[in-house]
Amino acid sequence: MDLGDVQHLPELRIVLMGNRRAGKSSTGNGILGREEFDLKRSAQCVRRHGEVADRHITVIEAPGWWSNYTVEKSPELLKQEIVLSVSLCPPGPHAVLLIIRVDTRFIEIERKVLQDHLDLLGERVWSHTIVLFTHGDSLLDTSIEQHIESEGQDLQWLLDKCGNRYHVLNNQNRSDHTQIKELLEKIEETVAQNNSCHFEIDRTILQELKEKRRAEEERAEERTKRMKKQREDIRSQMSDVQRLSELRIVLMGYKLAGKSSTGNSILGREEFDLKRSAQCVKRHGEVADRHITVIEAPGLWRNYTVEKSPELLKQEIVLSVSLCPPGPHTVLLIIDVDDRFKEIERKALQGHLDLLGERVWSHTIVLFTHGDSLLDTSIEQHIESEGQDLQWLLDKCGNRYHVLNNQNRSDHTQIKELLEKIEETVAQNNGCHLEIDRKILLEMKE
Repeated sequence: MDLGDVQHLPELRIVLMGNRRAGKSSTGNGILGREEFDLKRSAQCVRRHGEVADRHITVIEAPGWWSNYTVEKSPELLKQEIVLSVSLCPPGPHAVLLIIRVDTRFIEIERKVLQDHLDLLGERVWSHTIVLFTHGDSLLDTSIEQHIESEGQDLQWLLDKCGNRYHVLNNQNRSDHTQIKELLEKIEETVAQNNSCHFEIDRTILQELKEKRRAEEERAEERTKRMKKQREDIRSQMSDVQRLSELRIVLMGYKLAGKSSTGNSILGREEFDLKRSAQCVKRHGEVADRHITVIEAPGLWRNYTVEKSPELLKQEIVLSVSLCPPGPHTVLLIIDVDDRFKEIERKALQGHLDLLGERVWSHTIVLFTHGDSLLDTSIEQHIESEGQDLQWLLDKCGNRYHVLNNQNRSDHTQIKELLEKIEETVAQNNGCHLEIDRKILLEMKE
């Protein structure tokens, strides 16, 4: 293209996309020349503005996906945010920057994941997309072209799909303004290639999504009201005597869902080792004038039904409730709010919890971890957008749930409220703890 034909645009609208930890926030900060984007994860799009090289720049950072999670495995809320990202800089972005770390592999699974998430925006998005490689400093004397050719066909396919548009950024070297200046020029060239047009998503896709989200927000409001009324009704029937001096808690859930971190948050100190264990772990502590016992059961694989689980794991799950005699006041079912929850996850959890008998459900509270990534999204919105399997689980647990930000240990109110919800659960069960059927326990011990 004759660069003389490229128009210098006074305004540029940019959307950043890519997997988690690829460097989207750092790229946004690099473009705007200051710390505008927080480097921690977010479940929502973030929009920032600035004046750079005589241009007004708008940058939208879309939430990142897991590099090995196909679009089917991604949470519904994430997919919605990806689609909405391009509507946050009306009339539409001049370019989508697809962020890829140059120092990590890029093979078929990464290509498929990236392709499927970008395809949510329709085929036209590819002609407005530039591949932006971060961590360019790790290339040393290797050219980016050498890297592309050596990495193989999946990365080459991606570059071809994006019309061979790419740029390398060294996020560590902010003082090199030429790399940002050159990136902005490449965006202007991309606009020129598209007949001076920005990217515009199919309005039908956007309209359907907005209507869907509106319905979800209404249902979320209903769920919040239900939960608040339920808690008020229980509290009004509880006397001060029902404030328990001792609480016994069992933590259950998938591997890597945040069980150990939750145990540490409840006890207010590092009692649980964050590495995996094949056996139950028991710890004690004094919290908010209560003696607390916490049992962490070994984690299950999220896509393994109970039939596929090792016998030892099933035995430990059953034994967990006998390690705090006469029995736990509650079972906290730990779910990472960042992960999708569909039929396979629901079946896996249901099958493993059913090992304890039907009564367990009336003592169970769903505890969502990584609550910090929700930002302004309510947990109820997440529940309603994720779909029927997560809603089924909440209904099965009597609409009892709590959100925890394990990163913010200094916020003691979240643990205080959790302990109150556990006491309310005990009150709902006529002051009783969970007692497992002795036959189940005897069979397991034999």
